[in-house]
Amino acid sequence: MRLGALLESISVTLPETIPDCDVGAIRTDSRCVRPGDLFVAYPGVRVDGRAFIDEAKRRGACAVVVEGDPASVVSTVPCFPVRSGREAWALLCRASHGFPDRALTIIGITGTDGKTTTATMLDTILRVARRRAGLVTTVGARTGDHLERATGLHTTTPDPPELFSLLGAMRAEGRDTAILEVTSHALAMEKVAGIEFDVGVITNVTRDHLDFHRSPHAYLEAKARLFDGLGRNRRKPGPAWAILNADDRSFERLSQNPGGQTLSYGIAAVADVGASDPLHGPRASTFTLRIGERAARVTLPAPGAHNVLNALAAAAAAHALESSLGEIAAGLESFAGVPGRYEIIEQGQPFSVIVDFAHTPEALRRVLTHARGSTTGRLIIVIGCAGERDAGKRFPIGAVAGSTADLSIVTNEDPRGESPGEIAAAIERGIRSVGGRSVTILDRDEAISHAIGLGAAGDTILLAGKGHEQSLCIGDTEHAWDDREAARRALAARGYGSRKAG
Repeated sequence: MRLGALLESISVTLPETIPDCDVGAIRTDSRCVRPGDLFVAYPGVRVDGRAFIDEAKRRGACAVVVEGDPASVVSTVPCFPVRSGREAWALLCRASHGFPDRALTIIGITGTDGKTTTATMLDTILRVARRRAGLVTTVGARTGDHLERATGLHTTTPDPPELFSLLGAMRAEGRDTAILEVTSHALAMEKVAGIEFDVGVITNVTRDHLDFHRSPHAYLEAKARLFDGLGRNRRKPGPAWAILNADDRSFERLSQNPGGQTLSYGIAAVADVGASDPLHGPRASTFTLRIGERAARVTLPAPGAHNVLNALAAAAAAHALESSLGEIAAGLESFAGVPGRYEIIEQGQPFSVIVDFAHTPEALRRVLTHARGSTTGRLIIVIGCAGERDAGKRFPIGAVAGSTADLSIVTNEDPRGESPGEIAAAIERGIRSVGGRSVTILDRDEAISHAIGLGAAGDTILLAGKGHEQSLCIGDTEHAWDDREAARRALAARGYGSRKAG
């Protein structure tokens, strides 16, 4: 794409004195710059990209888009100032891929917990309704009919180059809809700048990521960006929709959304989309789905009241996209689950082994509450907390585990550069505060093996926090890791050898 056309996408005019050249790629890492690339420089989390403009020029950058005043930059390469370098990066990537979001119905799903499950439920419904949807979630991305890539390395919303490449691939493969998980980080860091969302969905807002956002208010405001932007400068036909959880504390703030139409969902509160008469089993929930005046009885192959709420969020979004009640009910009943979300590991053992991604206090409370209700024996949990992340949630996670589980085994969960022992001690303090029983085994493989060695008939062993993830970060190194495989190894070592995942 030509430099002048790219600059137009960020409202910058190329002066006549500067040649309008072909741009190779858009870079934010000066080490990756090749001749003819456009370099975007802005203050990052750890380093300031503006300090590397000269290096980018030496490597052959044709121009630089720089956040702030370019007069302070001493360089012979043409520099174009912008208010936000991150926003410019996203807008430039969007333009370089031919504005693929304009050809797609874009659904953004945000929230603390349940994003991946809700996105996958919605995808299943839309398939029943014969829409051709692409999907970008924490677990992976699909641009056509098959999963294109698994993430598994602590990522959800990709950076702009990959995100707009995926949207471009969806358009090229004939998709008409894109379902995107949109994190608070992605919104705050403007990764999705320029995308014209047709539907915004909130799952819930509980405690998470306060290491980045600093306060619950700032965290909620980051989520609110998705909804505040709905309908603003809208070019697509039809209205934009906000799908809001009437049972959640976010409802009051997000219902102030000035753009788009609103659909509410909930169980406890009066809402446009609701559920009644629930029956919760160990592997499924049955409830009456109500949309307006119409209703249908649904058996959802996902247990727990929290998954009923996820199903209502997906149902409301599908209804906004004009899926029928019958299509919505059929889609929910054909939901096949999500890897690492209450995934049952079965190898013939007389006790339950469950892997779940729950890594926030509220998510853990919901999963443990359901597991307790379907367990006749003891409830044992293997639990940790990530290092270099919101340290304030370690005590509450311990308190949740200690108040519900019969035994908590505290272990590593991506300690990164922090002391594993100090992280575990904070969790232990939470467990002790409610009189819970615990043991610390920092080696996660040993912790899982120990938990499964304790298993007896009727017990439930919950491996929490990692879910689908395929690595364990210790120091600066990502070690290959999978809780599900660790559980299978431990079961096999005790003579339970029929390798079958439920």
